[in-house]
Amino acid sequence: MTRAGVVVPIRAFALGKARLAGSLDAAARAALGRSLATRVATAAGGYPTVVVSSDDEVREWARTLGVATVDDPGSLDAAADAGRLHLAGLGCGRVVIAHADLPDVRSFDAVLHDGTRPVVAIVPCHRDDGTPVLSLPATAPFRFAYGPGSFRRHAAEAHRLGLGVRVVRDRSLAFDVDLPDDLAALSDLGALAPSSAA
Repeated sequence: MTRAGVVVPIRAFALGKARLAGSLDAAARAALGRSLATRVATAAGGYPTVVVSSDDEVREWARTLGVATVDDPGSLDAAADAGRLHLAGLGCGRVVIAHADLPDVRSFDAVLHDGTRPVVAIVPCHRDDGTPVLSLPATAPFRFAYGPGSFRRHAAEAHRLGLGVRVVRDRSLAFDVDLPDDLAALSDLGALAPSSAA
């Protein structure tokens, strides 16, 4: 099977989840970010993994897990590409870009079936808008385009490059925690949110 690797961009635990500020204070948001990121890193444990961050706390957290880090170039798109290039340099034929806020993730196997074939596997978020998980050939000169509407932009980019698109509808990879409404679902997934509220 083609060697695959996982990229996890994390700007900083403390800065994450700003849209949850009305529901959780800064310390609780940071604790939630760290907890969710640990779930993602654990799910990626069977593959070479790199965390893209320039935050000292995140880099120390990654070190304690035995996960490599590379510096954050300053945007999510650039971070995804930096991680892709790092793993390609290690000989990975396929790279998974995974957001660090997936409370129900258990494995990335669902997006690794394509090996080095010219196919981009895209997991749309539970709102059918964002891209919490994306898998592509490591050497593809893919232009990442995260943010609102990224699912469709990433599909368009794959088509621009002449790559096939495989849409993966997998709840464990699609559900990410961005908005207050998402917090209510955490207990159903067995991922309890921190209790300290703002």
